[in-house]
Amino acid sequence: MKFINYEKEYKNFGRCLCVETENVLLMASLEYGPRILYYGLKGEANILFEDINRDFSLNVEGYGVWYTYGGHRLWRSPEIVPETYYPDNAKISAVTDGEKIILAAEPTPFGTQYTIELSFNDDETLNVKNIISNVSDKPLKFAPWSITGLAPGGTEYIELNREDTGYLPNRTVVLWPYSKVKDNRFNLEDGRVTLKMDPSVPEAFKVGLNVVSGEARYVCGNQTYIKRFEKYNPEFSYPDFGCNFETYTNGSFIECEIVGDERDYAPGEKAVINEVWEIKKN
Repeated sequence: MKFINYEKEYKNFGRCLCVETENVLLMASLEYGPRILYYGLKGEANILFEDINRDFSLNVEGYGVWYTYGGHRLWRSPEIVPETYYPDNAKISAVTDGEKIILAAEPTPFGTQYTIELSFNDDETLNVKNIISNVSDKPLKFAPWSITGLAPGGTEYIELNREDTGYLPNRTVVLWPYSKVKDNRFNLEDGRVTLKMDPSVPEAFKVGLNVVSGEARYVCGNQTYIKRFEKYNPEFSYPDFGCNFETYTNGSFIECEIVGDERDYAPGEKAVINEVWEIKKN
């Protein structure tokens, strides 16, 4: 699908590339990243989280300060410092031909390069191709990890595996040390998980799941955000006890996270996570 694009300053995020279809507005930073900072229906609010005050940052010794900024970003898993938190504060290149946008950062000191490719389908859904390339001269072991920070005040819905596997297990539920099992924001049912983003609860909570359906939804304000991704693959070596989907929340935002295959990627090889985003009125 064709779209229009132009550049503008957005709040305190600096220069952004704005992309419009008939009903959807998207913004990606040109100052750092690659980062998608804005996604929503025209006339509605940004469904993505915006860290206006730069409340979330980490001083990565020897490399500078990493900032959350908000929105959608691309990381490598497992989560370690400094590789995962290498600051993505340098300007990126943005190439567009009216049908596809390629946002690419400079290579990191750890032999990786991060790229996000964007294109719209005829129904205005958005293809998000997250790419980590091994630009070193040796194999690198990691998993691609895409993270979408979403605006406060909504509820996330994730369908669980309903397949009857007999004597074998069919659902993975992984908790982090800071996650309280009886957290009131978290609801585990036989076929579904819900996680509320409650600004009145500052404590962090995170859970990992094997999402066979390849879909998660976030309902916030007047909009529903739908993320579709590659289904759980039992042949993959997912990190974090075998999760292909993880979600995190605190008192400021909620994150919808997709994790890929953890393995050795050869020089020149690309680790890819494909997603399709949809935004619609409730």
